[in-house]
Amino acid sequence: MAEGCFESEPLAPDHGGHRQRLRDRARKSGVSTLPDYEILELFLFRSIPQRDVKPLAKALIARFGNLPAVLSAPLEDMLQVSALDNRGRSLNMTRDIALDLHLMFEATRRLLAEPLKRTTVIASWQALLSYLKVTLAHEPREQFRCLFLDKKHQLIADEVMGHGTVDHAPAYPREIMRRALELSASSVILVHNHPSGDPMPSQGDIDMTRAIVAAGKPLKISVHDHLIVAREGIASLKNLGAI
Repeated sequence: MAEGCFESEPLAPDHGGHRQRLRDRARKSGVSTLPDYEILELFLFRSIPQRDVKPLAKALIARFGNLPAVLSAPLEDMLQVSALDNRGRSLNMTRDIALDLHLMFEATRRLLAEPLKRTTVIASWQALLSYLKVTLAHEPREQFRCLFLDKKHQLIADEVMGHGTVDHAPAYPREIMRRALELSASSVILVHNHPSGDPMPSQGDIDMTRAIVAAGKPLKISVHDHLIVAREGIASLKNLGAI
């Protein structure tokens, strides 16, 4: 059987009724009233049309914690999740199902990124924080990003400059400034995540930021801020007086 395909057979009457009842409740009360696992169920109905998907939806939430964490989970981690359906048969995540979930995440990320393209980033600070929260708060490994801004503080590019481990992502001041010059950027916003959930900066974070600030000074490229994103919030090194 090809990956991503499941045995096609009519749903048991009780489960077919469950699907319709869930859809009706979503239409009547709105999807915002549904718990995370039922949102996943509704989406998985389309990816897995002939099976009981509630156990798989609940297994995904149990494994990753909540809906945003499921959608942003690495593909290989998703593929480790399985459950038993209402007939006691194994139901495993496949690459096709994981891709469907990633598409939902990417659509959400782009929706939140869109306002940043139409105005100055500084004037859209809350929109920026919302975008970064969705993009990075549930990343299982550290990721270092740079937002490159022009002289009007409009976004030129948002680029990943380094991938790391659960507690470290490399950042190279020369590479950041070289890229800023290539893009004709006047300033940068540094961003990285803390998979631990705590956004407060370490001394290493502060030292790294100051090194990047120093590298930009002779080039007249300023560091507007360094934001640390985590499940518990977003810390600004500028607001903390660290830069």
